[in-house]
Amino acid sequence: MKMKKTILSCLLALGFLTASAQDQQPKTEYVFNPHWYVQIQPLGVQHTLGEVDFADLNSYNVQAALGRQFNPVVGARLAVNAWQSKAGSKIGGYTYKWDWKYVAPSVDVTFNLSNLFCGFNPNRVFNFGIFGGLGANIGFDNDKAADARAQIKANYPSQPDYYFWDNADNLAYLWDGTKVRLFGQAGVTADFRISDAVSVGLEVSANTLNDKYNSKKAGNWDWYFNALAGVKINLGQTYTTREIPVPEPEIRYVEKIVEKIVEKPAPAAAAVVTVEPLRRDVFFLINKTNIRPSEAQKVKDIADYLNEHPTAKVMVTGYADAGTGNNRINDRLAAGRADAVVKSLKKDYGIAESRISYDSKGSRVQPFAENDMNRVSICIAE
Repeated sequence: MKMKKTILSCLLALGFLTASAQDQQPKTEYVFNPHWYVQIQPLGVQHTLGEVDFADLNSYNVQAALGRQFNPVVGARLAVNAWQSKAGSKIGGYTYKWDWKYVAPSVDVTFNLSNLFCGFNPNRVFNFGIFGGLGANIGFDNDKAADARAQIKANYPSQPDYYFWDNADNLAYLWDGTKVRLFGQAGVTADFRISDAVSVGLEVSANTLNDKYNSKKAGNWDWYFNALAGVKINLGQTYTTREIPVPEPEIRYVEKIVEKIVEKPAPAAAAVVTVEPLRRDVFFLINKTNIRPSEAQKVKDIADYLNEHPTAKVMVTGYADAGTGNNRINDRLAAGRADAVVKSLKKDYGIAESRISYDSKGSRVQPFAENDMNRVSICIAE
């Protein structure tokens, strides 16, 4: 009967290990690669803040950029935005409109918020980000603003010249030639992945610069807003993959107890009871000195033996495996494992200290051929 129980326990342990090995599969981890990219946005519209009808202040613009993605979240780019800006004034019953050309290179810092809050995933379909930067707006070809101012003067011939310089609507900040003005911008991006190399995206930004940009004197900063659509092309490999190894399943040891059969003496002779020593091997996990619940019964077996045999004593010897750590670490682990059993015998089962001896061998002595089984305290009571 005992033999059947032992065989059944071995089969159950083997089945557990097999099921665990089948359930645990290696995991694939994505590793980010810093890379360059180019961005071309040929479809753009700009709205310049002003006083005339909304549609009259919209104009076409384009943008191209070269960027570097340093990590999954932070990048930088050199962008060049260009085409046309518009402005206008309403004076009396007249509406005056003009436009001019510009080129606006900028240096921006970009942030991928999807990677920041959701983790790096190169297969994500949608990525949301923000950016901000500084640049130089180079304005030129402002002749239509001069024409508008001339028309205003023609419509109000009785007004003195200073009226056209001081009145906000009358282009008091009229400029000609080429003007370079510092501007700042901030915006949001939305990119849709097509492949590892290509994505299409939308970008909206707000840009501000000094009051003279639209030739009108308003006493505050001038603003224009860009909305752009285009394609982004990554240069080179953007990520690699690696497999995370599955940790080895915990080995569950099934201990077989061999009981010696003591023959019953002849009735005429005095009964002789032979008390056999009791050995229990208390196994520990790697780098651990605490007794697991699955091993606690072995300590109780030793305590029960000592209580049944008042003259018996126990020797506890701690060990560590030589396959990991070093002598200093393994000496500490071996001593801790022996001490854990000794403390349990004294505190949990009330065994007198005088009946307990203990020692530790570190990893210098290996009682078992299999490395992991040497994480053990061997207890011999006799």
